[in-house]
Amino acid sequence: MSRIPRGVWVLGFVSMLMDVSSEMIHALLPVYLITVLGTSTMTVGLIEGIAEATASITKIFSGALSDWLGRRKLLAALGYGLAACTKPLFPLAPDAGWLVAARFIDRVGKGIRGAPRDALVADLAPPELRGASFGLRQSLDTVGAFVGPLLAIGLMWWTADNFRSVFWLAVLPAFLSLALILFAVDEPEHRDGREAARNPLNLAAMRQLGSVYWRVVAVGIVFTLARFSEAFLILRAQNVGLHAMWVPAVLVVMNIVYALSAYPVGVLSDRINRRGLLALGLAFLAGADLALALVPSLAGTALGVVLWGLHMGFTQGLFATLVADTAPPSLRGTAFGYFNLFTGLATLAASVIAGALWDAHGPAGTFLAGLGFTLIALAGLLAIGNGIAQSNGAAGKL
Repeated sequence: MSRIPRGVWVLGFVSMLMDVSSEMIHALLPVYLITVLGTSTMTVGLIEGIAEATASITKIFSGALSDWLGRRKLLAALGYGLAACTKPLFPLAPDAGWLVAARFIDRVGKGIRGAPRDALVADLAPPELRGASFGLRQSLDTVGAFVGPLLAIGLMWWTADNFRSVFWLAVLPAFLSLALILFAVDEPEHRDGREAARNPLNLAAMRQLGSVYWRVVAVGIVFTLARFSEAFLILRAQNVGLHAMWVPAVLVVMNIVYALSAYPVGVLSDRINRRGLLALGLAFLAGADLALALVPSLAGTALGVVLWGLHMGFTQGLFATLVADTAPPSLRGTAFGYFNLFTGLATLAASVIAGALWDAHGPAGTFLAGLGFTLIALAGLLAIGNGIAQSNGAAGKL
């Protein structure tokens, strides 16, 4: 870990602080929407889907712009700043419409920062440490994702279930994250001859990304249909009888497992076949869906949440590594943008489908549908695996 560049560490801590802020809010938001504002489960799914799709669609433009400008830190800082400035909207929102607007603007900030930040990690990390660098960044990011819900639990107890007070306190780490990227991250000098990608929707630029990259995107799309928003894990926990104050523990457990597994998986992916690790991640997701669908108890939910965290650790950093491996260095921002665009659209579809199935058939219908998509994604990965593994350069580890 000591060989990983300082800038990658700092970017990990930037992500961690923003995740602390976001998860303090998001761990409570589904329950707040249903129990306080009286919205339906499908509405929760729609809000989550729109929010994540917005972030992903925005990434295509910010990623390509970072390639064109040759400056990734500026856009990443802009995205973190926008997200920080929108956090006060959550405690101020009087109804669900305002919360939709707050989530939308917050996710625009995430979209602006996401692709430039990941491309900056790829720029900073030497090729032989790329998997480890993305795994470290993902692990630190995920530390924030369980510290945030832990703080939410403690603050809900301290404030006697006062949702808005917790939302206000979540503003602080968001602005600390902004300060850190502004003053502690140095962007590397780029080599001469860097190509510009002026138009993120240019067909020529899409062709330059290559067939191996687009195979990774195709697998990512189907996989995203299988893993809908973690809001449904929270709702499942509430469904089996967990009190509102303890609901954030779902994200705590999931993200502890996620954080502990992401870095070792990243290191391992620099040494062995990445396809096999990705297939194992899909197997963990299938197990999570089975537990959450067929064991309607706190024990079954806990098992499903642990397996969900393992699947995240085995897939999220690895997908980012595959994108970096298969894209030309001058088009990495665009590559991350396209990947997030198409998986973002799949996220919207996945969350809406999950919410509709929950309202129509209950939790079992939602998670069994997730299982079906997971098996399709696994079959697709195995079907295209040989072609991916035979690609040249760093992608040969796929």
